Parts: sequence; structure tokens; C-alpha cells
Amino acid sequence: MQLFYSKDIALGGICTLDAEESRHAVRVLRLRAGDTLNVTDGQGHLYRCRVLQADDRACAVEPEEALRTPQSPLPALHLAVAPTKNPSRMEWLVEKAVEVGVGEVTLLECDHSERTFLKTERLERIALSAMKQSLHLILPEIHPAVLLRDWLSSFRFANPTQKFIAHCEAGQPRTPLGTALQAGADAVVLIGPEGDFSAEEIALAQEQGFQPVSLGPSRLRTETAALYVCCAFNLVNDRSL
Repeated sequence: MQLFYSKDIALGGICTLDAEESRHAVRVLRLRAGDTLNVTDGQGHLYRCRVLQADDRACAVEPEEALRTPQSPLPALHLAVAPTKNPSRMEWLVEKAVEVGVGEVTLLECDHSERTFLKTERLERIALSAMKQSLHLILPEIHPAVLLRDWLSSFRFANPTQKFIAHCEAGQPRTPLGTALQAGADAVVLIGPEGDFSAEEIALAQEQGFQPVSLGPSRLRTETAALYVCCAFNLVNDRSL
């Protein structure tokens, strides 16, 4: 199935795909007026649509049938991760995390961060492409970089939400993530930069209710650790379905 995206798609109206989606539909797939295609709004809806005008810059479509509507909310993972020094690794992470399943990604600026800025617009495009490729109907949010301390003091989590911080600080007790995760509940997991979280950041997170966890005996790169979290979260929740 070829999947297209438009945040404005809805039954009872006419939708114009953006330039990139229009180009793919008309130039690549050679769709013409009267052909059908599947469009999601990125919020869990899927529509079968009919092409009204095959314009490769503004393809007009009309939703004819709702193929899927959002069901009761599934557990969601919020991944809060420090950007890697090499931006391509973070782009790889976003692509794979969306394919595996992630609800939100927040970029963190930490004491040991080597990179504090990353263009979220590019990450959003990568997330959209990964959503379509993997046939997911939910488009994850990508939040721009924020100081970890500010984020911890201002962010409010829905209840019940599991909160974890994965760190490598020797001598501090940590629970294996696979043991700590509980199926059926949202989770937010903090992943630090290549130099790990500082002792002060770990203490602050614990004061805010974050449970220290380990990701196995190996020392993982930032993007590998984050993908490990995505896989563990989805595995635990797949078992509960």
C-alpha cells in the first residue's frame, strides 16, 4: 500500500496534497483523475480518496471512505535524547525510532553535550517519510532542543506515566529497563549525550521521579541506546496485546 499524508484530510471535503506528496502521486506513481489513493492525517485516521485533479504541484483529492479511525489510545513512548555530535546519527535514530514505534522525541541540551542544536525541520521530514514507509498512521512530534534542567522543571506528564533515566554512572543502583517497564502505560525515557549525564543531572532527574535504569552490560552509543529503548518498550507492549 502506498501511503500519503495531509494533516487537513477529512470526510466531506476536498484536500490538496502538498507539493512533495503531489509530485510523488502524479510524477512517480502516475496517478490520474479518477484513480484512488490512501491518505492519513497523521493522527490515526486513514482515508480512501479519489484523485480529482492530477496536478504535480497541487494534487486535489476527495476522501470517499474512512478506512480506519483512532481506537483507544495505545501506550506511547516519549524519547528525550541529547543530539549526537554527528547529526547523521540522530537522523538515523529518528528514522528507525519511528519505524519501530515512538510517540514523541525531545532533543535535550545537557552538561556534557557536544551538539546543542539540530534542525528539527529535517528530522520532521525524516519522521514523515518513516511513518509512510512503515505504514504507521501516527506522526510523532519532534520537539526542538531544550535545556534538560528547564525541561524537567516545566514539563508535565500525563498519569500514569513511567519515567526513566538511562545512565552509566558507576556505583549507582539501576534496574534493567526490561524489568522496570510495565506494559500498558506511557513511558518517558531520558538518554544522555556521548559523555553521559552529569551527576547533578542524574540527581535532578531522580528528584523529579525518574527511575535509574540500565540498558544491559554493553556501553552503547547515544543513538543505539535510544533505539534499544524503543525496541524494549514496543516488545513489552506487544506482549500485552
